[in-house]
Amino acid sequence: MIQHWIHHFGYFGVFLITFIEAIGFPFPAETTLTLSGIEWTEGVFRLAPLWAAGALGNIVGSTVAYSIGRFLGRPIVLYLGKYIGITAARLDKANEQFQRYEYAVLVIAKFIAGIRILVPYLAGINRMRFWLFWPVNTVSAIAWSGAFIIAGHYIGALVSKLWPFLHRYLIPVIIVVCLIVAAIVYLKVRSHRREKTQVQPQEIAKEADSREDDPSPRS
Repeated sequence: MIQHWIHHFGYFGVFLITFIEAIGFPFPAETTLTLSGIEWTEGVFRLAPLWAAGALGNIVGSTVAYSIGRFLGRPIVLYLGKYIGITAARLDKANEQFQRYEYAVLVIAKFIAGIRILVPYLAGINRMRFWLFWPVNTVSAIAWSGAFIIAGHYIGALVSKLWPFLHRYLIPVIIVVCLIVAAIVYLKVRSHRREKTQVQPQEIAKEADSREDDPSPRS
């Protein structure tokens, strides 16, 4: 689905996915950026407009989320949030951290899925000044989008180098891995059964000793 969006809509598709994810919908933004980086390796995209599309989508979406939090407040965030997994407990926990470390949270949260969508709302609810929110959010979005795009680029380059080897030896490698996993599982099950058989006689002996030591009369 993501590759279809990327291929069909191009840069606008990347912008749209990062925008929708930034306002709270569970879209795989990091996966989109990583795949876009791989497509850049293959010549489908150019770096500058791709990076701009990914960053702008998040910047615009985060600004919308900030505005909702600032002008409509906590009740509307919780009302809309119930459809996308934002609960009162989750919002309160994130808000506690945000009030302690505003700017650090704003930067670090960009790289944490789930928390990333909450922080712009919290910035608005806490009435963080927009002229402080916007530049920090912008720099964070640029760093976040660039990190995943460049990671995708290097993943794509690595796969291209290794593909001839993988294509030739993929099935034997899979068989070897399956055999190793099966051997590990077998050894663990065998060890567990052996421990169980050793414990049972010890428990029987302890129970017999406790009966012998019990001074209560037997009927």
